[in-house]
Amino acid sequence: MWFFGKKGASGFSARSTAEEVTHGVDGTGLTAIVTGASSGIGVETARVLALRGVHVVMAVRNTGSGAKVKEDIVNRVPGAKLDVMELDLSSMDSVRKFASDYKSSCRPLNLLINNAGIMACPFMLSKDNIELQFATNHLGHFLLTKLLLDTMKNTSRESKREGRIVNLSSEAHRYSYPEGVRFDKINDKSSYSSIRAYGQSKLCNILHANELAKQLKEDGVNITANSLHPGAIMTNLGRYFNSYLAGAVGAVAKYVLKTVPQGAATTCYVALNPQVTGVTGEYFLDSNIAKPLSLAKDSELAKKVWDFSTKLTESQSGESSS
Repeated sequence: MWFFGKKGASGFSARSTAEEVTHGVDGTGLTAIVTGASSGIGVETARVLALRGVHVVMAVRNTGSGAKVKEDIVNRVPGAKLDVMELDLSSMDSVRKFASDYKSSCRPLNLLINNAGIMACPFMLSKDNIELQFATNHLGHFLLTKLLLDTMKNTSRESKREGRIVNLSSEAHRYSYPEGVRFDKINDKSSYSSIRAYGQSKLCNILHANELAKQLKEDGVNITANSLHPGAIMTNLGRYFNSYLAGAVGAVAKYVLKTVPQGAATTCYVALNPQVTGVTGEYFLDSNIAKPLSLAKDSELAKKVWDFSTKLTESQSGESSS
């Protein structure tokens, strides 16, 4: 990590804020979806994109909270273009409804920011009977991206502007299960580890972006796909951590944790900064290209995760329509 303000090749560091990394960027005419835009760094991401002229669609589970955040942003950024739409990433039906409603609205889509996530929760199953962290952090975003890809392709082609897909991963991807992805044990409660399951979902975020980047490049489509680690941010600790641990971390927070404006920086950098034009299939940290775990660069594993995710989303679709 570029701690203590040490700048990387981009000219930015861990201390750079979302406003700083997008300074001078004009996002007028761009439309973005930001999942999880009603809390944490999602709010700051939506605010800074709106500040730069981007029309932001806030995809949130709780539209009441989303409306309050929208009102707050509009008060701070006069003229901000924001819409609030309901999306529960742990439910494939909800993802499908969101994508359908979005396409029916005939809005363009230049930027897809897969930001939402849950962290280190006890073992739970989603509405589709899939382990909750895998379902919410990876599978929901996988399906959302798949359903909106044609809209992004059309927008890119018609606007002649590069589309960008941004997956928020985490350095926690290094702490997945030893085998990386447990294809045959996704729902195995007896060997479940909340931290490793979180790491597994974050590893899948990188693998998803990498396989997507490869496919888009092969198809000659002007859309990039990248992943990133936003940094350790107080809001990201997760409500499931015990109070003792949260307190201990809080004691050293000012030395090692990012502020929310710093936490949203890498997302905004990868989404808007012209330095990233044409860059795809990369992993970013502190607004600089970084090296993920070697397993995260395994193209065979990426394809396997892609096929596994496709199968899970398609089988659920078949069941729901019967």
